[in-house]
Amino acid sequence: MFLVAGRMIGHSFLHGGPRLSGLSPAVIHVLLGGSPETATVTLEDCPDLDIRETISTLEGESRLSDTQMERVQSLAYSWDLPCPSENNRKWLFEKLLLHAVLGRVARQIKQLRRGLKETPIWSLVTRRPDAVPLLFPREEASLCPEVVLQHITWPEMDDESDEDDDCSKETRCRISGYLKQFIANATPPELKELMKFWTGWENLPSSLSVEIVHGTYPTAATCYETLRLPCHYKNYKSFSEDFLACISSTQSGFGLL
Repeated sequence: MFLVAGRMIGHSFLHGGPRLSGLSPAVIHVLLGGSPETATVTLEDCPDLDIRETISTLEGESRLSDTQMERVQSLAYSWDLPCPSENNRKWLFEKLLLHAVLGRVARQIKQLRRGLKETPIWSLVTRRPDAVPLLFPREEASLCPEVVLQHITWPEMDDESDEDDDCSKETRCRISGYLKQFIANATPPELKELMKFWTGWENLPSSLSVEIVHGTYPTAATCYETLRLPCHYKNYKSFSEDFLACISSTQSGFGLL
């Protein structure tokens, strides 16, 4: 499955899809051929919060309580490492942290690398290290209303399009205005839900399309990144209530109500 995930990461990047954000720099270092011994590992790189808390007790020189000592010993024994002492405390901290971040997922990283190698992206990241942050961004870019609005292709508003459209120019302007108002006032979580409803994922694509149609509720053709808005709304209140309910349905309907 991680082999398949590696292929998906490469092809998604090549075709303008979402990128894998938030991956540990230490994992990226090993994924691209670096040695685990030369990777810079921090406590924040440990994804398991319970294990992170246990390892963190070894940081510094404060005396461990009986409970803390028991937890550290249990973790160390499970990974074939000795119990802590005053002499090996720093060494054990580093070994536990290295295994928690890299050792436990060594096989998964190897499979991801195999999958990436099956895509053209591998030659890019190996020859151009400066491209690695583009493939694996440290953090997911936050959405803001201004950026979302700039990516939208709106329905034609000229009089000539009335002949080929079931909705009048006045209706298209009114419904488009409702959507602009909703996006302008939306919170970041609501914008994420909107993107998931509109495109199937939270990342902003290169372009978004809007169609004004006859219907009951807003729907989306996620593969075509097209939002279809009914033309029957006469006020913003009713539009926003229905629209908010629809974009909140993504957990159960993959962007469709």
